[in-house]
Amino acid sequence: MGTSQAEKEKNHDRIIAIAARRVREKGFDGVGVADLMKEVGLTHGGFYRHFGSRDDLIGEAVERALDEGTKRVTSIPRTARKNPFRMIVDGYLSDSHRDSPGNGCAVTALSNDAWRGDRRVRAAYTRQVRLYLDLLSKMIDGKGGRATRRDSVLTLSALVGAIAMARAVDDEALSLEILGSTADALKSLMVRS
Repeated sequence: MGTSQAEKEKNHDRIIAIAARRVREKGFDGVGVADLMKEVGLTHGGFYRHFGSRDDLIGEAVERALDEGTKRVTSIPRTARKNPFRMIVDGYLSDSHRDSPGNGCAVTALSNDAWRGDRRVRAAYTRQVRLYLDLLSKMIDGKGGRATRRDSVLTLSALVGAIAMARAVDDEALSLEILGSTADALKSLMVRS
């Protein structure tokens, strides 16, 4: 009995991991239950042993995708020797991040879908945005003053918008210009802070 429960938890975790990647790559509509269960190696009917509905799956997948971002970003200040803000800007606005939405930031990937989501999805998205704003405020100015909050909102908005636009355009040079120009502008923000 314990083995079957452990196996169920393992399968549940695999389902969520794949769904979290898919919602970042293809949005909510890109997560089909039948295809997802097939990829995990389970039957379509087995889905209901894990979730009450597709909305429950989406909610859990969004939370996982956002949690993965939290782990990545909160580890940066500990690993960055000199300037964690610069490290975040350079990593976020890189062509490798642009080219791998399935492993990238869920705040950017889900920005078009989250507002259509249920309360659980919107609450998780909101928590993540607040977490990022607080983290950026501390990096910009540990005092967390009014100008810092404004600058952190500007920074997060620029990061998310630049990646979204860089992914959407069909001109590689323009895409790289969007990333590079935004990175330069954000790094100059640190100079004047």
